[in-house]
Amino acid sequence: MHVDRGQLRRDPWFLIGLGLATVFGLLALLGPPLAPFDPWDMRFAPISPPTGHHWLGVNDGGQDILSELLFAVRNTVAFGLLSGMTSLVLGIVAGLASGWYGGVLDAFLMRLSDVLLAVPAIMILILTAALFRPDPWVLALILSGLMWPTVAKTIRAQTLGLKGRLHVRAAVQMGGGGGYVLRRHLLPEMFPLYLIGFSAKARMAMFMEASLAFLGLFDPSRKSLGMMINYALQFYYLDVWWHWLLPPVLCLSFLIMAVTFLAVALEKVMDPRLRASAEVGP
Repeated sequence: MHVDRGQLRRDPWFLIGLGLATVFGLLALLGPPLAPFDPWDMRFAPISPPTGHHWLGVNDGGQDILSELLFAVRNTVAFGLLSGMTSLVLGIVAGLASGWYGGVLDAFLMRLSDVLLAVPAIMILILTAALFRPDPWVLALILSGLMWPTVAKTIRAQTLGLKGRLHVRAAVQMGGGGGYVLRRHLLPEMFPLYLIGFSAKARMAMFMEASLAFLGLFDPSRKSLGMMINYALQFYYLDVWWHWLLPPVLCLSFLIMAVTFLAVALEKVMDPRLRASAEVGP
């Protein structure tokens, strides 16, 4: 599957998404070391407005909001990346195995996918977090185990289409085993699909993480965009919306927008039906 890089460079959605993703990637990597204060330091005057020392002010616990925000962005991004990558790997393995080997394995994996697709992931996560209070990374892996079926079905369908290609049949006739064909031919050819699948799953995981934190199902000491929004809303009657509530809301919105724009741009380039409609125009 070929990616038209020139079309991507001309796509405003891709450029905006790439720019936002780059900014948040740098914030996740460099933000915490550059934070002006320890986000758990509670020695400042609570509910203080922004000053030259505290650019976003101080929250109700006496903690610097900017430092808290930088750590929260890192946690939300890391949760999304871990969950998105894990679900992508599971989906690729299941989809390739199902499409290539078929038979009982195919029937089992696809029925399992159907069952997982019918399970409301958010309810499973809420119950797990409320009853067992696991580490956030455990919840990320649980979410991955619930999100892989859509990736698997997409990869399976593409595998079934590629099985009949001339170069794949030639590799089999020349003695190439299943593992060799999957590794050297099918796996590389579907790389663009991995980008789309990862984008969709990472976006969902970031939103889930913020939702669970907003509901208070994470450790209160763990910084998260959802947790910051929840705490700021408790003081809505004070003039804190623009320096305490708005920053985490914007960060979460721009994070989801970045991943969504990248997914939409990649899908337009790789889906021939969308590409044709874009070329024809309205």
